[in-house]
Amino acid sequence: MSENTAARSIRRSSSSVDKAARERKRKRNRTIQIIAGVVVVAVYIALCAYAQSVNPRGAYIMLIGLGFGYVLQRSRFCFTAALRDPVLTGTVTLSKAVLIAFLLSSVFFAALHIRSTGFDLGTLDIGSLPGNMSHAGIHTLLGGFIFGIGAVIAGGCASGTLMRMGEGFVQQWIVIVFFVIGSVLGVAIMVPMRETFLFTEGRGYLPQLFGGWIPALIFQFGVLGILYLFVDWFGKKKSGEL
Repeated sequence: MSENTAARSIRRSSSSVDKAARERKRKRNRTIQIIAGVVVVAVYIALCAYAQSVNPRGAYIMLIGLGFGYVLQRSRFCFTAALRDPVLTGTVTLSKAVLIAFLLSSVFFAALHIRSTGFDLGTLDIGSLPGNMSHAGIHTLLGGFIFGIGAVIAGGCASGTLMRMGEGFVQQWIVIVFFVIGSVLGVAIMVPMRETFLFTEGRGYLPQLFGGWIPALIFQFGVLGILYLFVDWFGKKKSGEL
C-alpha cells in the first residue's frame, strides 16, 4: 500500500509540474503574440503614413484593404470555394454568401453608374463607365476555364490566396509567385490573341438591353434569386434534409 501511495504521489507531483510548465509556456506565447501585434500595428501605421504622403487617398486605401482582409479571414470567403465546395463536400454556405454579395454589389454598382451617367441610356458610351468593364467572348470562357483549374489545384482564388498568405500558409506564398507569372504571360498572350477568332469583342449592358434600370435590376435579381434557391435546394439534398 505504501508503495502504491508513493507512486500516486509522484504521479500527482509530476502532473502538477507539467501543468505549471504548460501554463508558463502559454503565458510566454501570449506575451510574444502581444508584442508581435504591437509591432505589426506600428509598422502598418507607418505604412499608412507613407502611403498618405504619396497618394492623398493612400491611408484610406490601406485601411479599406485591412478591413477587407479581416472580413475575408473571419468569413473564410473564397470565390473558388463557393464553386468547389458544393461539388466536393456538398457545403453551400459560401455559395449562398457569394450570391448575396452579387445582389448587394448590383445595387451599389447600379447606383454608382446612375450617379456617373444619369438615366440617359440612348447615348451612353459603355467604355466611359466606372468599373473597368471589358469585352467578353471566347477568350473569356477559355481564360475562366484555365483559371478555374489552377484555382482548384492551388486551393483558392486570388482573394483566398492572399488571405491564406497572411495566415502563414507556405503553399500560398508559392502560388502567388506563379499567379504573378501567369498574369504577366496572360497579358503578353492577349496581344497576338486579339488577331485570332478566340478574341471576340462585345459588351452587353443590361440597362440598354432591357430599356432601363428597373427592368435590368429585376432581371438581375431574378437570376440571382433562382440561383440562390437552386443552391439552397442542392445543399439540402446533399445533407439529406430532402
